[in-house]
Amino acid sequence: MKAVQTMIVASTAVATLIETGAAHASSGGGLPWEAPLEQIQQSITGPVAGFIALAAVAVAGGMLIFGGELNDFARRLMYVVLVAGILLGASQIVGLFGATGATLATNTRPAVQSPDLSSRILEQERGRLV
Repeated sequence: MKAVQTMIVASTAVATLIETGAAHASSGGGLPWEAPLEQIQQSITGPVAGFIALAAVAVAGGMLIFGGELNDFARRLMYVVLVAGILLGASQIVGLFGATGATLATNTRPAVQSPDLSSRILEQERGRLV
């Protein structure tokens, strides 16, 4: 009886391990919330976001400058609108300065060096230091 139970457990384990290849090879579909999040991302980084950010900064700045007596809640609300406008327009602001992506430095020296090349590089470095 013990041998039969061991054989059943072993065959179940082997069958489970064999069948996982198909499960790992299949590609899962997108999660249900990915499409709405991508639409929101496109909305807050496009031209509509730039207009909303500009309008929010202009209105909030005007209220803070020409608003006269604002109570504490209204003043804080204007600061929130001002910061939200700046954050929404941050990608356009960064784009104005020409920064569109990351800049990576490149290595000018070869990755694998021969002993002869290494000695020449060391001699050049020593010559610069002297």
